[in-house]
This record gives sequence, C-alpha cells and structure tokens, in this order.
Amino acid sequence: MPHQTPEDMINLWRQTLTYSLLQSPNPQIPNTMTLCNCNPFLSKTPLFSLPFHPTTKTQLPISSLCCSANPSSVPDSNPSTNSSNSDTNNGGGGPKKKLSDQSSWEAKDSEGNDYLYRLGKEADNMNIAVGARAGLVDDLFVGKFLGRDSDIVFDYRQKVTRSFQYLQGDYYIAPLFMDKVVCHIAKNYLAHLLNTKVPLILGIWGGKGQGKSFQTELIFQAMGVEPVIMSAGELESERAGEPGKLIRDRYRTASQVVQNQGKMSCLMINDIDAGLGRFGNTQMTVNNQIVVGTLMNLCDNPTRVSIGQDWRESDITNRIPVIVTGNDLSTIYAPLIRDGRMEKFYWQPNHEDIINIVYRMYEKDGMSRDEVVSIVDTFPNQALDFYGALRSRTYDRSISKWVEDIGGVQSLGDKLLKRRKNDNLPVFTPPKQTIEALLESGYSLIKEQQLIMETKLSKEYMKNMDD
Repeated sequence: MPHQTPEDMINLWRQTLTYSLLQSPNPQIPNTMTLCNCNPFLSKTPLFSLPFHPTTKTQLPISSLCCSANPSSVPDSNPSTNSSNSDTNNGGGGPKKKLSDQSSWEAKDSEGNDYLYRLGKEADNMNIAVGARAGLVDDLFVGKFLGRDSDIVFDYRQKVTRSFQYLQGDYYIAPLFMDKVVCHIAKNYLAHLLNTKVPLILGIWGGKGQGKSFQTELIFQAMGVEPVIMSAGELESERAGEPGKLIRDRYRTASQVVQNQGKMSCLMINDIDAGLGRFGNTQMTVNNQIVVGTLMNLCDNPTRVSIGQDWRESDITNRIPVIVTGNDLSTIYAPLIRDGRMEKFYWQPNHEDIINIVYRMYEKDGMSRDEVVSIVDTFPNQALDFYGALRSRTYDRSISKWVEDIGGVQSLGDKLLKRRKNDNLPVFTPPKQTIEALLESGYSLIKEQQLIMETKLSKEYMKNMDD
C-alpha cells in the first residue's frame, strides 16, 4: 500500500462521509451539502458518530458539526441549562468567548481572581497616600485592575533622594570621620563576600553642633552617594504604623537607586534620639515601638523588606547601609544599639580638626591660618557651630544698613515680595571679615550663653513662693 499524505487521508474521509450521508434515509439530512474545510483530526467529534436530536432521535445535519458554524445552533442535551448559560455569559447571545484555554490573562486562581488582579496586588508600589482609595472616591475610578488602592500620581511625586549642589566650595573633612563612614558603607556593599557579621547601622553620636550631619553629607558628595535622608520629626505620626512603613519605604527607595541608577545609596536618619529617645517621663508611643522594631528587623533581614505587598521569591531588596546621628544613644532602646546591629562612633573633634574646619570656613574671606588659630584659642571648648555663628553675627550691621538703603522697615515687605518680575533688589555688599569684628561677635555670643545659663526667669515669675 503506497504511503498516504495527510491530504489524501482528508479526501478519503470526505468521500466516505459523503457516500454514507447520501445513502442515509434520514430526511433531516439534505442530499446536497458543502463539507467544511476543517481538519477532521482536530475535531473532538468522532468521524462516524453523529449526535442525535434529543426529541426526534434523528441525526443532526452535518452543517452543525462544522467548526465555523454558530455554536448557539447546536442544541444542548439540557435546553434549560443551555439557555441560562447563554443569557448569563453573553446577554442572551451565546456563551462568552475566551481567548484561549491556556491564556494566563484569563486564568483564575483558587479565589476566583484573574492574573491582572494578582499582579496588581503583588506590585511594589503600595504608597496610597495620594492615590485612589476605595471608599474615598467614586467606585467608577477604583476597580480591581491594579488592586483596590492604586497610586495615580506616582510619576509626579517629589524626589526623596538628596543631592548636594548647594555644597559649593572647598570644605575640610576630618580623616577619622571619613574613614569610619567610608568603611561602614564599603563593608555593607561587600557583606555577601565577607565571612563576618556586618552591622547594618552606624550610629554617629557626640556633642551638639559638632558637624556630624554636615561632615557626613560632605563624604556623600565626595563618594558620589545619593542618599535618602530622614529626620526625627518623621518618626511620629497620628496614625499608628505610618513612621515604620515610611522607613521601610525609604529603605526600598534607596535600594531602587542602586538597582535603577547604578549609584551607591544609603538611608540616613538625623537626630534619632530626639524621635526615639526616652527623656525623663516622656511617653513611649506605639509608633516608637514600631520604629524600633522596624530598624531591628532591617538589621536582621536587610534584603527582605515589605511595605504591605505579598511576598514573592523574586522580591529581593539590595542591602542598604543605614547611618543615624544623635547626641545621646543611651536614651535609645538597648537591643537596637547592640554591637551586632549598630556600630557606634563617638565624634569629638580635637583641636587640630577644629582649626582645619574653621580655616576652610574663613579662607574665602581672606583670613590667615594664624588669625583662625587666635580665634579658636580665644573661645575654647566651643562647638563648631559657634565659629559659624561668629561669621553670621558680623553680617548684622551690614544687613541693617541695607534695609535703610532700600527705604526703611516700612517698605521692606514691598521690596522683597511685591516687586515686579524685572525689578532687581539693591546690591548687598557683604562685610569684610576682620579678626576684631569676629572677636566682638564672639564675646556677644558668649554673653548670650551665660544669660541663658544664669537667668532663671521662672523664679522671677514666682518670686513670692518659697524655695
């Protein structure tokens, strides 16, 4: 027997089926018909087993077996079920047509939700502070396409990372300070290669006004780090859990900087003891506890950080170093500052560091190094911000003269806020810095400090009460 091609088999099937139909006495089958061109081997109906009508017990026309025929023309064995399904699925016009039995877009999970609903629920973007929230806007605009809550202005939100274009000039960075910060950042980015425990948090603490935050920002600028910076004021909220979620969200934002921009990043929290510290009889709030727990959890699981979405195996966050500053870390919950989670660095600049930092501050004013040494020795035991306040105090007389030149106090508001777009303010001439003017400003600041420490106005208000 010669080899038969698929076309030969199809033609043979057509001839056999046509002959059997023409010889049939069934009046329901016409003598002339056009067979469909579908592939019989893909049909789910047997070739020679035609269905019978449930009432007349006669075979149905071959046209009802064609793949191009209207599915609604084939009656079901249960007419009531067939009509109800048609009305339900397609408004009475037949069952709902599906793309494919294997389409993931129409596949349902065990709860009856489709692929797009699950995709939206697992999305990383869970910030709904300015989005469309269910119950707050019309339900027409809140569907299940991306979940019940969706963020509609994600691309227009302000940038949370910090750049340092305002740091113009040549500033001095203390070598010890720089070594500590750079080493901490490098260790965390190499933690997967090091066979040792690497603390996630670096706690920089010390006296007030010693330049902890400013020195850190200078190091970020030198290293090309684009950090996410928070303050103690963001660690409390009227809503329970919001500060903890904000920390996790900022941590993931820093991770996205590493992943999407190819830049180093870190999370920095300034004055953390002001937000988490316990002073005297201050109350410990739920948000304080959640923030402490969040930071502890980040230290223990730095690559698995959730902000509310379902866990996915592929949801791995980059390890991001955390740097916190404060004046007294002893006021913070002890398990958070233990050695395995936080590395501590006490910053107290020595005399040489203070001279170098202040000299860079006054170098652009034409001050010599010997004059700077004289100023620092005249006012010892002062924080770095004191020497910056000296320079600011010397501007007071020049600013007062500038106000008089533009028309006095009465016209100050009009000149500053109500001037026309093309009107320019009078030129302000900065004062020339001299050692005499700086010493005079220094003595004035010392007097103000002594008044604060010595004068107890509360006793003046209640002088009639016994001590």
